[in-house]
Amino acid sequence: MTTTPARTIAVTGATGHLGRLTLQALLNRGVPAGNLVALVRDPAKAADLAAQGIQVRQADYRQPDTLSAALNGVNRLLLVSSNDFDDRVGQHRHVIDAARDAGVDLIAYTSLLNADRSGMILAGDHQATEALLRESGVPFTLLRNGWYTENYDLKGAVKNGAILGAAGSHALQPAPRQDYAEAAAAVLSTDGHAGQTYELAGDEAITLADLAAEVARQSGQPVAYHDLSAEEYARTLAGFGVPDGFAHVLADSDTGITRGELASESRDLSRLIGRPTTPTTQAVRDALTA
Repeated sequence: MTTTPARTIAVTGATGHLGRLTLQALLNRGVPAGNLVALVRDPAKAADLAAQGIQVRQADYRQPDTLSAALNGVNRLLLVSSNDFDDRVGQHRHVIDAARDAGVDLIAYTSLLNADRSGMILAGDHQATEALLRESGVPFTLLRNGWYTENYDLKGAVKNGAILGAAGSHALQPAPRQDYAEAAAAVLSTDGHAGQTYELAGDEAITLADLAAEVARQSGQPVAYHDLSAEEYARTLAGFGVPDGFAHVLADSDTGITRGELASESRDLSRLIGRPTTPTTQAVRDALTA
């Protein structure tokens, strides 16, 4: 892939974990701060980005009238999927329509690993958004992100002595958000990605029992994986205060692990970032020392 000439690159959800990391990865790749646009609901929360010279623009997925001005002059857009599960597809439609009207050259969308064949509840909104992109006429790239290592509260696991789940002995291939952010930055800052679908997962396949064992080894504390049925796992999460609907989604995602839906042999992630993905040992060390 060849590096693009100076173009304006915008990132939605720029004050979120993935958005911030992607902007930093773009800076690390030599993209001038003045060519970066942080799209945020609350510009006051992006003062640190503005201090680096990044353009900060107010944009709300739920308010289409904010999106046209926010995308003015933008060439490439990272559409980070909404973390608001109330009509996510409608929210994404607003952004895609505004990007089309603004003449955006490329939309990179953070979808879900194996979205096209996944039976996970989470996959439905991504499948629908991918369809919107195909219908939009705007060139696009699908970044089908796998599980983030940060999805697991490893410090909490040390405190409680357990990682809970419903994945049995089946493997997944997580990677830290940093790896996924670097992949997004690579796509946004180089040419040749339009029309591509990247199945992004860590190089290393692990079970949740493997993860618990590594946390125990590094912490020096007993940590075990407790495998539950999906129904029991959802009830347990709800008992911890997770909203019932989301608890069901999380438990359902573990059943996706049992079907191999959070694993991939593509090695797309390591190819895009130009290095092996972060090993589990390092990801656990980072999580425990954060």
